[in-house]
Amino acid sequence: MSRITTIGFDADDTLWHNERVFRMTQEHFAALLADYTEPDRLMERLLAAERRNLGQYGFGVKGFVLSMIETAIEVTEERVPARVISELLYAGQDMLRHPIELLPHARDTIAALAASHRLVLITKGDLLDQERKLAQSGLGEMFDAVEIVSDKTPPVYATIFARHGEGPEAALMVGNSLRSDVIAPIMAGGWGVLVPYEVEWEIERADPPEQHPRYRKIPHLGLLPELLGWIDGS
Repeated sequence: MSRITTIGFDADDTLWHNERVFRMTQEHFAALLADYTEPDRLMERLLAAERRNLGQYGFGVKGFVLSMIETAIEVTEERVPARVISELLYAGQDMLRHPIELLPHARDTIAALAASHRLVLITKGDLLDQERKLAQSGLGEMFDAVEIVSDKTPPVYATIFARHGEGPEAALMVGNSLRSDVIAPIMAGGWGVLVPYEVEWEIERADPPEQHPRYRKIPHLGLLPELLGWIDGS
Protein backbone atom coordinates (compact mmCIF):
# COMPACT_ATOMS: atom_id res chain seq x y z
CA MET A 1 0.00 0.00 0.00
CA SER A 2 1.39 3.42 -1.00
CA ARG A 3 2.24 5.89 1.72
CA ILE A 4 0.08 9.02 1.65
CA THR A 5 2.16 11.93 0.35
CA THR A 6 -0.56 14.29 -0.92
CA ILE A 7 -3.65 15.43 0.98
CA GLY A 8 -6.52 17.22 -0.72
CA PHE A 9 -8.80 19.41 1.37
CA ASP A 10 -12.26 20.58 0.47
CA ALA A 11 -12.91 24.21 1.48
CA ASP A 12 -16.58 25.05 2.11
CA ASP A 13 -17.97 23.34 5.22
CA THR A 14 -14.71 21.47 5.70
CA LEU A 15 -12.33 24.31 6.57
CA TRP A 16 -14.89 27.08 7.06
CA HIS A 17 -18.65 27.51 7.41
CA ASN A 18 -20.57 27.99 4.17
CA GLU A 19 -23.88 26.10 3.95
CA ARG A 20 -25.35 28.00 6.90
CA VAL A 21 -25.07 31.21 4.82
CA PHE A 22 -27.06 29.55 2.02
CA ARG A 23 -29.68 28.40 4.54
CA MET A 24 -30.10 31.92 5.92
CA THR A 25 -30.58 33.24 2.40
CA GLN A 26 -33.15 30.52 1.67
CA GLU A 27 -35.12 31.60 4.74
CA HIS A 28 -35.12 35.19 3.45
CA PHE A 29 -36.19 33.87 0.03
CA ALA A 30 -39.12 32.02 1.60
CA ALA A 31 -40.21 35.16 3.45
CA LEU A 32 -40.15 37.20 0.24
CA LEU A 33 -42.36 34.65 -1.56
CA ALA A 34 -44.63 33.83 1.39
CA ASP A 35 -47.68 35.32 -0.35
CA TYR A 36 -47.28 32.98 -3.32
CA THR A 37 -46.35 29.52 -1.98
CA GLU A 38 -45.53 27.49 1.12
CA PRO A 39 -41.86 27.35 2.20
CA ASP A 40 -41.51 23.57 1.68
CA ARG A 41 -42.93 23.77 -1.82
CA LEU A 42 -40.71 26.73 -2.63
CA MET A 43 -37.60 24.86 -1.49
CA GLU A 44 -38.58 21.88 -3.65
CA ARG A 45 -38.87 24.16 -6.67
CA LEU A 46 -35.56 25.85 -5.86
CA LEU A 47 -33.74 22.54 -5.51
CA ALA A 48 -35.15 21.40 -8.86
CA ALA A 49 -33.95 24.63 -10.47
CA GLU A 50 -30.47 24.20 -8.97
CA ARG A 51 -30.26 20.65 -10.32
CA ARG A 52 -31.31 21.82 -13.80
CA ASN A 53 -28.88 24.71 -13.81
CA LEU A 54 -25.70 23.12 -12.52
CA GLY A 55 -24.56 22.27 -16.03
CA GLN A 56 -24.93 25.90 -17.11
CA TYR A 57 -24.15 27.96 -14.02
CA GLY A 58 -21.93 25.60 -12.07
CA PHE A 59 -21.61 25.62 -8.30
CA GLY A 60 -21.57 28.69 -6.10
CA VAL A 61 -23.41 31.83 -5.11
CA LYS A 62 -24.06 33.23 -8.57
CA GLY A 63 -25.77 30.08 -9.83
CA PHE A 64 -27.75 29.91 -6.60
CA VAL A 65 -29.03 33.48 -7.02
CA LEU A 66 -30.00 32.87 -10.64
CA SER A 67 -31.88 29.73 -9.57
CA MET A 68 -33.73 31.71 -6.90
CA ILE A 69 -34.76 34.33 -9.47
CA GLU A 70 -35.89 31.61 -11.89
CA THR A 71 -37.91 29.93 -9.13
CA ALA A 72 -39.50 33.24 -8.11
CA ILE A 73 -40.62 33.81 -11.69
CA GLU A 74 -42.08 30.29 -11.86
CA VAL A 75 -44.02 30.28 -8.58
CA THR A 76 -45.51 33.74 -9.23
CA GLU A 77 -46.40 32.83 -12.82
CA GLU A 78 -44.17 35.66 -14.07
CA ARG A 79 -45.73 38.21 -11.70
CA VAL A 80 -42.84 38.49 -9.26
CA PRO A 81 -42.40 42.13 -8.16
CA ALA A 82 -39.22 43.90 -9.20
CA ARG A 83 -38.64 44.62 -5.51
CA VAL A 84 -38.27 40.87 -4.85
CA ILE A 85 -35.76 40.47 -7.68
CA SER A 86 -33.77 43.38 -6.24
CA GLU A 87 -33.85 41.80 -2.78
CA LEU A 88 -32.52 38.53 -4.18
CA LEU A 89 -29.70 40.32 -5.96
CA TYR A 90 -28.79 42.15 -2.76
CA ALA A 91 -28.91 38.87 -0.85
CA GLY A 92 -26.44 37.34 -3.31
CA GLN A 93 -24.11 40.31 -2.94
CA ASP A 94 -24.27 39.93 0.84
CA MET A 95 -23.33 36.26 0.49
CA LEU A 96 -20.31 37.22 -1.61
CA ARG A 97 -19.22 39.64 1.11
CA HIS A 98 -19.94 37.40 4.07
CA PRO A 99 -16.88 36.96 6.32
CA ILE A 100 -15.67 33.41 6.77
CA GLU A 101 -15.45 31.55 10.06
CA LEU A 102 -13.00 28.69 10.32
CA LEU A 103 -14.26 25.37 11.61
CA PRO A 104 -12.72 23.90 14.79
CA HIS A 105 -9.28 22.28 14.32
CA ALA A 106 -8.92 23.56 10.74
CA ARG A 107 -5.93 25.85 11.27
CA ASP A 108 -4.06 23.55 13.67
CA THR A 109 -4.55 20.50 11.46
CA ILE A 110 -3.40 22.25 8.30
CA ALA A 111 -0.36 23.63 10.10
CA ALA A 112 0.51 20.22 11.57
CA LEU A 113 0.34 18.42 8.23
CA ALA A 114 1.97 21.09 6.06
CA ALA A 115 5.45 20.06 7.19
CA SER A 116 5.06 16.38 6.32
CA HIS A 117 2.67 16.25 3.36
CA ARG A 118 1.91 18.04 0.13
CA LEU A 119 -1.36 19.90 0.73
CA VAL A 120 -3.76 20.83 -2.06
CA LEU A 121 -6.96 22.82 -1.64
CA ILE A 122 -9.52 21.36 -4.06
CA THR A 123 -12.78 23.28 -4.25
CA LYS A 124 -15.52 24.19 -6.65
CA GLY A 125 -17.67 27.29 -6.95
CA ASP A 126 -17.24 30.89 -8.03
CA LEU A 127 -13.56 31.59 -8.74
CA LEU A 128 -13.47 35.08 -7.20
CA ASP A 129 -15.52 34.04 -4.18
CA GLN A 130 -13.33 31.03 -3.42
CA GLU A 131 -10.19 33.13 -3.79
CA ARG A 132 -11.66 35.73 -1.43
CA LYS A 133 -12.52 33.15 1.21
CA LEU A 134 -9.10 31.52 1.00
CA ALA A 135 -7.41 34.90 1.40
CA GLN A 136 -9.58 35.72 4.43
CA SER A 137 -8.91 32.34 6.00
CA GLY A 138 -5.22 32.95 6.48
CA LEU A 139 -4.55 29.36 5.41
CA GLY A 140 -3.42 30.01 1.85
CA GLU A 141 0.33 30.03 2.47
CA MET A 142 0.19 26.56 4.03
CA PHE A 143 -1.11 24.96 0.83
CA ASP A 144 1.26 23.81 -1.88
CA ALA A 145 -1.41 24.26 -4.55
CA VAL A 146 -4.97 25.47 -5.02
CA GLU A 147 -7.33 23.90 -7.56
CA ILE A 148 -10.70 25.60 -8.16
CA VAL A 149 -12.61 23.27 -10.47
CA SER A 150 -16.03 23.22 -12.14
CA ASP A 151 -16.82 19.80 -10.64
CA LYS A 152 -15.11 17.08 -8.65
CA THR A 153 -15.06 13.88 -10.68
CA PRO A 154 -12.72 10.86 -10.65
CA PRO A 155 -10.82 12.09 -13.76
CA VAL A 156 -10.40 15.53 -12.18
CA TYR A 157 -8.94 13.99 -9.03
CA ALA A 158 -6.66 11.69 -11.01
CA THR A 159 -5.28 14.68 -12.91
CA ILE A 160 -4.82 16.84 -9.80
CA PHE A 161 -3.10 14.12 -7.76
CA ALA A 162 -0.82 13.28 -10.68
CA ARG A 163 0.10 16.94 -11.09
CA HIS A 164 0.70 17.56 -7.40
CA GLY A 165 1.97 14.20 -6.23
CA GLU A 166 2.58 10.57 -7.06
CA GLY A 167 -0.92 9.90 -8.33
CA PRO A 168 -4.20 9.06 -6.57
CA GLU A 169 -2.84 5.86 -5.01
CA ALA A 170 -0.65 8.02 -2.74
CA ALA A 171 -3.32 10.67 -2.14
CA LEU A 172 -6.12 11.25 0.33
CA MET A 173 -9.07 13.65 0.03
CA VAL A 174 -10.85 15.15 3.04
CA GLY A 175 -14.27 16.78 2.92
CA ASN A 176 -17.88 16.95 4.07
CA SER A 177 -19.51 15.77 0.84
CA LEU A 178 -19.86 12.06 0.21
CA ARG A 179 -20.45 12.50 -3.52
CA SER A 180 -17.71 15.01 -4.27
CA ASP A 181 -15.10 14.62 -1.56
CA VAL A 182 -15.23 10.91 -0.75
CA ILE A 183 -16.69 8.72 -3.48
CA ALA A 184 -15.10 10.52 -6.44
CA PRO A 185 -11.49 10.35 -5.11
CA ILE A 186 -11.98 6.72 -4.10
CA MET A 187 -13.14 5.96 -7.64
CA ALA A 188 -9.96 7.65 -8.88
CA GLY A 189 -7.88 5.26 -6.76
CA GLY A 190 -7.27 7.39 -3.68
CA TRP A 191 -8.55 7.59 -0.13
CA GLY A 192 -11.73 9.45 0.82
CA VAL A 193 -12.24 10.77 4.36
CA LEU A 194 -15.61 12.14 5.40
CA VAL A 195 -15.81 14.89 8.01
CA PRO A 196 -19.57 15.50 8.36
CA TYR A 197 -20.94 19.03 8.59
CA GLU A 198 -23.98 20.13 10.59
CA VAL A 199 -26.16 20.45 7.47
CA GLU A 200 -25.97 18.65 4.13
CA TRP A 201 -26.86 19.96 0.69
CA GLU A 202 -29.37 17.61 -0.93
CA ILE A 203 -27.53 17.56 -4.25
CA GLU A 204 -24.37 16.22 -2.60
CA ARG A 205 -26.05 13.33 -0.79
CA ALA A 206 -24.95 9.76 -1.46
CA ASP A 207 -24.70 6.44 0.34
CA PRO A 208 -21.41 6.05 2.21
CA PRO A 209 -19.10 3.36 0.76
CA GLU A 210 -18.92 1.62 4.12
CA GLN A 211 -17.24 -1.53 2.83
CA HIS A 212 -14.55 0.15 0.76
CA PRO A 213 -11.06 -0.25 2.29
CA ARG A 214 -10.11 3.33 1.39
CA TYR A 215 -13.09 4.99 3.05
CA ARG A 216 -12.89 6.52 6.51
CA LYS A 217 -15.07 8.84 8.58
CA ILE A 218 -13.89 11.08 11.41
CA PRO A 219 -16.01 13.45 13.54
CA HIS A 220 -13.65 16.44 13.19
CA LEU A 221 -10.45 17.52 11.48
CA GLY A 222 -8.44 17.29 14.66
CA LEU A 223 -8.36 13.50 14.27
CA LEU A 224 -6.89 13.57 10.76
CA PRO A 225 -3.19 13.41 11.76
CA GLU A 226 -3.90 10.32 13.88
CA LEU A 227 -5.78 8.70 10.99
CA LEU A 228 -2.92 9.42 8.60
CA GLY A 229 -0.48 7.83 11.03
CA TRP A 230 -2.62 4.71 11.13
CA ILE A 231 -2.93 4.54 7.31
CA ASP A 232 0.79 5.00 6.73
CA GLY A 233 1.62 2.48 9.45
CA SER A 234 -0.79 -0.22 8.28
